[in-house]
Amino acid sequence: MTAPELDSLRLLVLVGELGSIGQAAAALGMTRPSAGKRLSLVERRLGLVLVDRTRRGSALTPDGRVIAGWARRVLAELGGLLDGAQALRARHETGLRIAASMTLAEHLVPRWIGELNRAHPGLRLGLEVTNSDRVAELARAELADIGFVESPGPFAGLASRKVAADHLVVVVARTHPWARERRSLTPAELANTPLVVREHGSGTRETVDIALRKAGVGPVKPLLELGSASAVRSAVIAGAGPAVISALDVADHELVPVAVETVDFGRVLPAVWPEGRRLTGPAAELLALAVRRSSRG
Repeated sequence: MTAPELDSLRLLVLVGELGSIGQAAAALGMTRPSAGKRLSLVERRLGLVLVDRTRRGSALTPDGRVIAGWARRVLAELGGLLDGAQALRARHETGLRIAASMTLAEHLVPRWIGELNRAHPGLRLGLEVTNSDRVAELARAELADIGFVESPGPFAGLASRKVAADHLVVVVARTHPWARERRSLTPAELANTPLVVREHGSGTRETVDIALRKAGVGPVKPLLELGSASAVRSAVIAGAGPAVISALDVADHELVPVAVETVDFGRVLPAVWPEGRRLTGPAAELLALAVRRSSRG
């Protein structure tokens, strides 16, 4: 039996999450016909029917759900291997090894790195972008000199310092009924509605769960679990359902913010590094620069 290609496994997992071969293909940059051929090839290789194709969409068969579950584990292990290899390569090739969670890496860290690079044009920098749990692991293992996360902590084995503040926002597509509501949602309404969410280990997911628990209604009910903020935004715009994302990510005019009563979605964005180790050199400069930027708003 020939093993399926990794892109075919990713495609199968996305079909299960999105309920559409076309949407899954678009998420991977494939055409719909190419995706259909890939799935048919996987089914022939495994000797199983994995996808139930109908005019209303596509759903995984019982066998398909089992295979997709195994595929997720294979892809997660591969992701860990690639993250580790990247971190090891960065350790050898760069002068400052930085790890950052996705929202920080997209919106804040590039400014800080740019300013540091202007002050030290010869400095070699390596940036690893992953979720908050993985950033903490890299910092704890000293595979990153400094990390930036979205989780509230505490961080076992790590020292931390606030470098910025953020708040989360409930967003929907313009066609969603909530987009036409003139009142704020109650915490119970939000908690009882399945949401498009990030994966476990994401700082955004953890912040949402904590905020809903503090409001006495949590945790979140996942509708879809996706691995990046951009995938969450795309799913919301496509009408999959509501999501709670960083205010830094609410730039698309297709997203409509929705107010929620009494739920505090504010959060601190900290830097982390190995406990008991004093930051020096470029890492200390980057931390000081980030703190200064934050104090200026």
